[in-house]
Amino acid sequence: MFTTMSAWQRLTLLVLAGIAVVALFVLAFTAGRVSAGSPHPGTTSADAGFSRDMQVHHAQAVQMSMMLRDRTDDETLRTIAYDVAMTQQQQKGQMYAWLQEWGLPQSSGEPRMAWMTSMAEGAMAHSMESGSTAGMESAGGAGSMAVGADGLMPGMATPEQLEELAAASDDDAERIYLTLMIDHHVAGVEMAAAGVELASTEQVRTLASRIEDSQQAEIDLMQALLDEL
Repeated sequence: MFTTMSAWQRLTLLVLAGIAVVALFVLAFTAGRVSAGSPHPGTTSADAGFSRDMQVHHAQAVQMSMMLRDRTDDETLRTIAYDVAMTQQQQKGQMYAWLQEWGLPQSSGEPRMAWMTSMAEGAMAHSMESGSTAGMESAGGAGSMAVGADGLMPGMATPEQLEELAAASDDDAERIYLTLMIDHHVAGVEMAAAGVELASTEQVRTLASRIEDSQQAEIDLMQALLDEL
């Protein structure tokens, strides 16, 4: 277990906390808003798909973080787990509110991640017509984010892995949590990057960008902690 935080770990946590506070103010200001004069996104839009899928992705991160937070005495990991749980729970609420404001259901008949595939394929077709490579790169990234045979989105822990985390001893639980959460964040960063690229509304792109930046910083910190075990 970790007993003390190094100076850079304290600094990293302070920076992440600062980012979360700023994000709360920005998202509160933009809650439920779309650009003046612009129509609400449609139910098959990237904005709606991102908001639905990222809520589900976030929900599991909150679940795993609360499982670890209640079982570890390590100050560093408790701080990380609490930050992940609180930040992602708030972001879930923000995306839920957007869908309500847009008059869209919280779930749809579309497969998970369909917004990434269809939008990126459209961008690739446009790029082929125009001779650009940007859309092709987006489509290639979306292809790597396909839903698995188990129906889970990329990065999400399986029921068996969640059971393993719940049953593990304290030290093993810390290692399992870090391993699962790093994978979870890696996929979250890719989803967020797609949201930045494909969403049409400013508030979705802003949130997606913040998720991308904050989760990448948390990946770096968690990997350093995992390497110490």
